[in-house]
Parts: sequence; structure tokens; C-alpha cells
Amino acid sequence: MSEGGEEVSNKQILLRDYVTGFPKESDMVLKTGTIQLKVPKGSKSIVVKNLYLSCDPRMRIKMTKLDVSSNYFDFFTPGSPIVGFGVAKVLDSGHPDFKEGDLVWGTTGWEEYSLIEAPETLFKITHTDVPLSYYTGLLCMPGLTAYAEFYEVCTPKKGEYVFVSAASGAVGQLVGQFSKLMGCYVVGSAGSKQKVDLLKNKLGFDDAFNYKEEHDLNAALKRYFPEGIDIYFDNVGGSMLDAVLLNMRVQGRIALCGLISQYNNLDKPEGIHNLFCVVTKRIRMEGFVVFDYYPIYPRFLELALQYIKEGKIVYLEDRIEGLENAPSALIRLLTGQNVGKQVVVVAHE
Repeated sequence: MSEGGEEVSNKQILLRDYVTGFPKESDMVLKTGTIQLKVPKGSKSIVVKNLYLSCDPRMRIKMTKLDVSSNYFDFFTPGSPIVGFGVAKVLDSGHPDFKEGDLVWGTTGWEEYSLIEAPETLFKITHTDVPLSYYTGLLCMPGLTAYAEFYEVCTPKKGEYVFVSAASGAVGQLVGQFSKLMGCYVVGSAGSKQKVDLLKNKLGFDDAFNYKEEHDLNAALKRYFPEGIDIYFDNVGGSMLDAVLLNMRVQGRIALCGLISQYNNLDKPEGIHNLFCVVTKRIRMEGFVVFDYYPIYPRFLELALQYIKEGKIVYLEDRIEGLENAPSALIRLLTGQNVGKQVVVVAHE
């Protein structure tokens, strides 16, 4: 296939229909369409070749349509390409801020090529001395999420006790490392022995446990935090959040990043029973949406690049090759089979 032609074939991953219950690979379908590799005359859009695509838990919510998340983001459209974060190369541009050959990260389609009509929402990649795939995770939305939510929302202090759920994921693994750099004591939970070992031996957590092996989460947290928890970085919600409330210290902080344990039953979510602890312990709970913090991205990027250069951050990726394998990659993420940031490699630059 020649990239210099007017029109080329374009493999795409479409959402078959809105999903109820647990999503399956068959809820997504591979289709081959066509695309013009030149932007329409007079348009300020750009055409990009997608290189890496990000699988993120929030994509599960976008497969449905519920009032609970209507102010958060747009939903996927059945019969249209799935949309998510990715890294891409500009092939043609009608926008003055982008030129052919530029590398960008931001929202793109799950397809080989995309026409992006609002490229001003993209971030231009100028630091290419790190793996480009990092701009789907560490140097993109998950990294900014970990940085902004931990430092801006959790307001950590040296020596505090930090608990991170889904700690081996794209965000959790960074929160744990930021905690250690801050001088905190950090414990993470994950869903397999392999992930627990990685948290303790690769990512530098002080301790970690497999929540699937714990019959009593309250007792487990008391075992790992005999003096209580100052900061809880919540990625899962549900029974874990309920147990954490019982173990928070006075004036503790809970940052609500994600509720992945509830994404398949948002119409009838699991109840939280220990909210009175928020009152008695004067706990601050705050929800977080990363888009609110985009203005501080340059500050975050500078620090993250410095940490990478100095070897202060380890970042784990779980790569799957081929756009056709993107549905299985997303299901791997949603079933906890991934180890680290789940990335789909569409093409090599």
C-alpha cells in the first residue's frame, strides 16, 4: 500500500453495538474501509498514520451509554471506529501548527489512518529520545493522571502511609514510585502473584498483596497498615474502597481515579457502607478527571523526562502487535491479564 496515493485501504476496529455485561472480543469488529491521505482543501484538519494505541479502563464505560458518565466524555458510536489515546505521525496537514512528519499524541481512531478534524487537542511530541510508546502511558494521560492526582489532590507528606489499588496498571505503578520518591511508605494491591512480585521487586513498593487471595480485605489492610492509611489512591472502588474507609487515619485523603470493579454494572453499582468514616475521621475524598490538569502537562513532562534520564522511574508495558489484535488487548486489560500499560502496536515508524 502506497502512502503517497490519493486513497488507500484503512483497517478499522468498530464497536458492533452498545455493550451490557462484560465485554467480549466479538463486541468489536475488524473492517477495511478507505481514506484519503490528503486533507480536504481549505480544511484545518490533519491526516495521521497511527503507530501505537492505548487500552484504558475508561474505554469500557464508553461502550455503554449511562447518565452517570454523561459529563465525563463522549460515548463510542456503534458501527464507527473505537476512539482512544494514541501516538501518530502526521502525513498531511491543513493546520498551521502541524506539518508532515510531526509526531503527536492524543485522541485518535482505532484504525491504521485517521482524519483528525480538531488537531488542536493533540500534543506535539518533541522529545524522541525515549520510546514513542511511552506517549500512550508514562508521558501521556496515565502519567499525568498519576502525577496530578498524587501531588495536587493527595497532597502527600514525607513519611505518610500510601495504599494504591490496581497498583501494577498504567497509573498505579507510577503512583507507587512517586510515593517512594516523596519518602512515603507504599503498599499496592494487584490480582496475581506475578504482579505482586513486580510491585515489590521491580517497582519498589514497600509491600504488596494479591487481593484475590484475601477473604477479608479489612483484616488484610490492618495487617499491612497497622497504623492506618494516610492516602488511598483508588482505581477500583467497590468492596476495596469500603474496606479502606475503615482503615483511614484522621484527616486522610482518598483520590478517586477509577472504579474498574464497577464498570460492568454501572446501572446497579455496588454500595459503599462505611461512609460515616468520612465524617468521623475527617477524610477528604475527591474525584479526578485528567483533562482538568492538561495545563500543567509541560511541568509534568519535564519532571518525567528527568526521572527517566536519571533512572528514577521504571515503566512496564504489555505490548500486542497488530491492529487486528486490539480487541483482545482491550479484553486482556479489562480482565486483568495485562502486566503494565496495555499498548497496541499498529505500525513501526
